[in-house]
Order: sequence, then structure tokens, then C-alpha cells
Amino acid sequence: MLAGLLLLETLSLLLFTGLQIDQQWADIHRRAQIRLTFEATSVALQSSEALLHDRPGWVGLSVRMMGDAPAVALVKVTDPAGNMLFVSRGDTSDLKLSREELAQIPRIPHNEALFFEPSAGPWEAAAAIYTGDDLRGYVWVEYLNAWGKEQVDNLLHDTLLFGVIWVLASAVLVLMMYRSISRPLAILHRGTKSLMADPGDGGPFPLPTGVQNEIGDLIQAFNSMVASIAEQRAGLNDTLSLLDSMLAKAPIGLAFFDSGGRFTRVNQVFADLTGVPPSRHLGRSAPELLPQPAAQQIERAVQRVIAEQEPFHSFELSGQHAKTGRPWTWIVSAYPVRTTPQQIRWAGIIVIDATDRKRSEEALRKAEKLAVTGRLAASIAHEINNPLEAITNILFLLNNHSELQDQARKYVSMAEYEVRRIAEITQQTLRFYRQPTMPARAKMSELLGSVLSLYQGRFNSLSMRVDRDFDPELDLFCYAGEIRQVLANMVGNSIDASSNGGRLIARARKSRNWKDPMQRGVRFTVADSGVGMDAETSKRAFEAFYTTKENTGTGLGLWVSMEILNKHRGTVNLRSRTAAPGKPSGTVFQFFIPDDPELLAPADLSTGAAVLETD
Repeated sequence: MLAGLLLLETLSLLLFTGLQIDQQWADIHRRAQIRLTFEATSVALQSSEALLHDRPGWVGLSVRMMGDAPAVALVKVTDPAGNMLFVSRGDTSDLKLSREELAQIPRIPHNEALFFEPSAGPWEAAAAIYTGDDLRGYVWVEYLNAWGKEQVDNLLHDTLLFGVIWVLASAVLVLMMYRSISRPLAILHRGTKSLMADPGDGGPFPLPTGVQNEIGDLIQAFNSMVASIAEQRAGLNDTLSLLDSMLAKAPIGLAFFDSGGRFTRVNQVFADLTGVPPSRHLGRSAPELLPQPAAQQIERAVQRVIAEQEPFHSFELSGQHAKTGRPWTWIVSAYPVRTTPQQIRWAGIIVIDATDRKRSEEALRKAEKLAVTGRLAASIAHEINNPLEAITNILFLLNNHSELQDQARKYVSMAEYEVRRIAEITQQTLRFYRQPTMPARAKMSELLGSVLSLYQGRFNSLSMRVDRDFDPELDLFCYAGEIRQVLANMVGNSIDASSNGGRLIARARKSRNWKDPMQRGVRFTVADSGVGMDAETSKRAFEAFYTTKENTGTGLGLWVSMEILNKHRGTVNLRSRTAAPGKPSGTVFQFFIPDDPELLAPADLSTGAAVLETD
């Protein structure tokens, strides 16, 4: 209100000042016209009288005297042709009439002065000088514009001074009204808006009264009303806060449905399970958002709870994620939500994600089967060794029998070769199962060779090309059995990812740690031309129980490999690429093992950490 009033008064003052200045300029113009014509006529009469008495010097005196008059800038006297004869200031040789002044000469009357306004210059008046009927010249009187401007400036100063005093007086009056009326009303208005915007917010309450009048009484009554509302809401807000906290922080999925089977509220955990934002659930039914047949089972459970008014306890739902295609398992319970003992307002469901638990149980079962199979294979390999040794001895004796024919001797040599192969396979099987308990130096050719020999049958069945690249004398201080297990896991994964005619590279070379060049060791490389892995699979490749081989994989092979590399303080680098136009697919595993006996001392085994880098 104060700003509006000040703005109105300022505009009124400006309008009044403009009118005053306009009126003042009109008055100055009128008075200047009268003054100039009088002064020009006066000088013309004096000059005529001086010329009649043959006193031209008096003309110059009259010009100088009139030039000293107020509001006169310059007085000039010229002959009838316009040549300068006398001036009130300066030298006649420096001045001459302008074109506009010369143009006014024919318009100058005989007995009166002519007032005119040049386009550039001060106002002027001109009068003719006659002696009898003879034209002797003209008088030109110029107006002093600074004199008129000074009068306007004085008027403007007085008007502005009056306006400022008036505005200040009005502002003081408005401030007095504001303190007693407007400010309390503004406080009450802000309080009302705050209460309307957020009824549960404490806001600026209680509002300050400040004045002792009817408005103050109104504010006190408003404060009492707000306090009463706050007391009534306190218990409800506490309950809602507790429920909201439970809903948001609970580590289980929670969702609520109305009697029509539509979502009314879900928590973030439930939204994460369904892969749909919480806001998109509201007002929709389960079949609109969830995959079948899980949506139908949830819908039937909700309808049953609302119809029977009894909870529906745990039942299992299974399905697959629409984006990833990975299976999931939920344990769901449904229960009624009552607003009164007789009325059911909503049906709630509790969802527990049992996917990881089920996957872990399945992986553990597979791991146990593998362990049992390993122990059985080791037992069988051990038992096979004894008859193999007897067969070897018999074949040796038979081969050295003098009466044996050459063809038969050839068959005996072939049998000896195959028996030696069987013995080597049994030794490799025992070597995988019986791990050494202490680290020692091991030749990498034996480690890689035993792993590749173990998978030779699968290489042959897939017609895979295997490139071996390692120094037969290269050795490393390590747990040989554990490093063999890492290599076997990676080679096995490469075979699983390859198709007929694929290629596998197995390499071991002396190297240095790329992040610590002072650290020497061995860098192993297992590369294949298989289907490759996308970015998401590469990031989770070493995660426990994560597998892309749903039917045959346990998700433990690379996880165990990472644990072994942690023990050896190694680093891992994984690069993989799926097939793309013009680019082949494949995967490269590289891991570096430091060759330092002190790193594998018993006191240091828990301090290592393998670094995984993916590309």
C-alpha cells in the first residue's frame, strides 16, 4: 500500500510539475515577446531621434545601454541592406545577419516591431529606423535564454521541494496506518496462506499480535484456532510418521490396493522389485504392471482378502525380469487393512525377495555335487592306478617276449601308449583334488599343460585351435594347485563360450606389475574367440552366484578364482566384446601373479587384494 501510494503521489507530482513548466514556458514566451518588441521599438525611436540631430554616437550609446538590460542577450543595428553598424558587445566586423534574419527584413512593418523565433538561436525582435519617410536601418534585439531557463529552474526547484515534503508527510501517515492496520492484516494473511499451503507445518505460528485493537483480537483468535488444530493433528501425525517410516525403511516390499484391486501406495523396495517407479503404480491394477501369471495370483489374493476379510499367508511367485530375463522368486503374504472394526478399506501385501536365497541354495547344491563328484573321481583315479600299474608291467613283459611276432609287438606298443595316457589322466585328476598345503616353486608349463590336457577332449569335439605360448622353464612361487584351478576355470569358461572351429590362446610370460614396475612376476593370458560378454556381465563376472549358464553354472568359478588371486596379491584385467558388424567377438582374461615368496607368508595371506579392471 505504501509503495502504491508513493507511486501515485510521484506520478501526480510529475504531472503537476510538467504542467507548471509548460505554463511557465508559455508565460515566459509571452512576456519575452512583449519585452523584445518594446525594447526594439525603443531603440529604433532613440536611434531615429539621434540621426535627426545628426548624433550617430548616441545610437551606439543606446545600443550598449539596451544590451545591459535584463533578459537581453545582444542588440544590433544594421543599415537597410543588413550590414552591421552597431552591436552591444563585440566587434561589428565579427558579426553579420543570418539567413533567417535577412529573410525577415521584408516583413518588418513601418511603425511596429517584428517578433520571430529562429530555428537555431534565441528569440528576436526587429524594428525599422526611420527619419521621416527615409529608412535608415534596423534594430535587432536577441532574448537571453538563460534568463528564462533560470525562471523555469527556480519553479522546478520549488515544485520538487514541495513534492518531496508532501511525499514524506504521506509516507509517515501511511506508516502509522501500516503499523496499526496493514501490518497486522499482512501477518494474518501470511499465516492463513501458510496454513492453507501446508496444514501440518508449524509455520510462523503463533502469529505476533503487536496491536491492541480489533485486528489484534482477530489474530489471537486465529492463533487459538491453529493451536487447537495442531493438537488434534499431533496424534495422527505421529501415527502417520511411524507408518511412513516403516513403509519407507522396511527391507521388504509393501503395496496397498483399494477394493477395486488398484494400487494406492507402494514403497521403494516394491518398486525396485517390479522395475516400475512408485508413481506409475498408483491407480493401476496388478495385471497392468506385473508379468503374468504372477499378476493374476496377486490379484486373486487381494480379492480373496477383501471378500473373506482374512489374511492370506505366504505363497511363492516366480517369473522372469522383462529387461534382463533373469528369474526371480517372491514370497507373498496378503492381509486386510481396516479403518473400523467392521470396514475393510484396503488390502496390503508383503513381498519378500527370495531370489538370491533360492539361487544360493541351488548353487550350493551344485557345488556340493561337484565336490562329491571330485572326491569320487579322485577315489576312482586312485583305485585305477593299481591295475594300471599291473597292466603296464604285463605289457612290458609281453613286449620283451622273444617269440612275439612283429605285428603283435606293434599292437603291444600301442597298448602301452594308451595305458600311459590313462595313467597321466588319473595323475592329473588326483593333482586337482589333492592340493598342496604350502606354496612352492612350480613350472608354468606343467600347470598350463595339465589344464589343457584335461580339456583336450572338449577341444577335439569342438575342433578348437589351441595356441600354447609359454617357456618350459618358466616358474613361479605360488600355490600350484590353486593357480591350476584358476586356469581351469578360465579355460572352461572359454570353451563354454566358444563354438565349433573356435580359437583359444593360453600364454604365460615373465612380466612386471603395470602399476608397480618394480614388482616382478608372471602374467597369464587366456583368450578366446567366443560370444563375448556385454558391459553388465563383465562388471558382475566375478560376483558370487552370478552366472549366465543357468542350467549348468553355479556362479562360483570366477568368484573362487578372485579369492585365490586375492590370496596371491594378483591383479586381474578382463576385456570382452560381443559380436558387432565388422568386429569379431571374444574375451581376454589377464592376471598377474607377483613372484615373491614373502607375499605368501602365512602372516600376510589376509592382506592381499586383487584389483579387477574391466574394459
